Amino acid sequence: MDHVTSTDEQSDRCPIATISPDFRTSAHQHYERLRAAGPVHRVRQPSGLDVWLVVGQQAVREAAVHPALVKDASSAQEALDAIGFTGNKPGSGFGGNMLTADPPHHTRLRKLVAGTFTGRRTELLRPRVQEIADRLLDAIAPAGQADLVAAFAGPLPMTVICELLGVPEEHREDFRSWSHEAMTAPVHLQREGAEKLNRYLAELLEAKRREPAEDLLSGLVQVNDEQDGRLSDVELLGTAVLLVVAGHDTTVNLLSNAALALLTHPAQAELLRADPALLPNAVEEFLRFDAPVEFAPFRFAAEDLELAGTTIRRGDVVQLGLTAAGRDGAGLDALDVARPDPRHVSFGHGIHYCLGAPLARLEGEIAIGTLLRRFPDLELAVPVEELRWHPYGITRGPVELPVRWGTAPH
Repeated sequence: MDHVTSTDEQSDRCPIATISPDFRTSAHQHYERLRAAGPVHRVRQPSGLDVWLVVGQQAVREAAVHPALVKDASSAQEALDAIGFTGNKPGSGFGGNMLTADPPHHTRLRKLVAGTFTGRRTELLRPRVQEIADRLLDAIAPAGQADLVAAFAGPLPMTVICELLGVPEEHREDFRSWSHEAMTAPVHLQREGAEKLNRYLAELLEAKRREPAEDLLSGLVQVNDEQDGRLSDVELLGTAVLLVVAGHDTTVNLLSNAALALLTHPAQAELLRADPALLPNAVEEFLRFDAPVEFAPFRFAAEDLELAGTTIRRGDVVQLGLTAAGRDGAGLDALDVARPDPRHVSFGHGIHYCLGAPLARLEGEIAIGTLLRRFPDLELAVPVEELRWHPYGITRGPVELPVRWGTAPH
């Protein structure tokens, strides 16, 4: 991965790296070299789309609130169509929700669900999240070994979000599969997973309209219907899709990455076991150390602009490197669960800051704390070099996390 040194504009616009599966296996080494060369670089995504990747934390914060970097894809639609990108399409991708909207539509959509994910309301879920964590670990304890992703980090957030939304238990495995496919598969399979998820949720919303229950989807339908359609049907569906994806796959990777960080830093794990009061701070450090969302969803240049000394043209696609930004600074390659104020942008920055952050933090605190307490001799069952990372999509996490422990957990 060589840095482009020519000052010729055409050369500067050539990608200096391709975000390939090999790149993502050793992502932090690549990001270190990119940051050393500057905060913004032209790279090629696996789909073939060339984007400006922002890898410096200050530049990420600047880009996140830049008025010329918008969610409206019209300036870049030709380039998106050329690679068959449908991620921002309502009804088949992830469009129609607050994450793909600019103000004032973003403000209206966000207000509709903001009250559900406040810190105070999320805290009420603590007993149920703890119950789910204990049940999942009870099920695997006698075996002495497991894939922690499949047995714990995956099912915990899926169970929580399905219960919140009101997804029937018999459909949850399909639901999990479609959500995972939509976020981590190659582009054509991402599209298929997103379409299946959209179809199912459209049917579920209609069922909630006919027979409402005490769940979030029923609440969205009711608020919408009672207030003369505050959401269009497309926006209602898009909001449901966003809640699923943001409430599941990202948290799976938060838990997986945090567990792996502790497995490869046993002294830090012992520190947390000795002082569980450090857990809330530790979750922030895990988010900084290996962000579960590697790339924020696309932004599009509505006009020519300068970002951290780089000229970005109207119609260019910009992607914020959240994983790269987390280690932008001296000493940040080290894991320190007691680090004062571990600043990160893993939940984004500005108006698109993650609405579900309180829930993700709660699940991280409970899941990691319970895992450390229940399995004091937990260790990786394979060399860390053999772990595979999801090669596609915007999230970052191991495909599997084989672990083992003594069969008499606490």
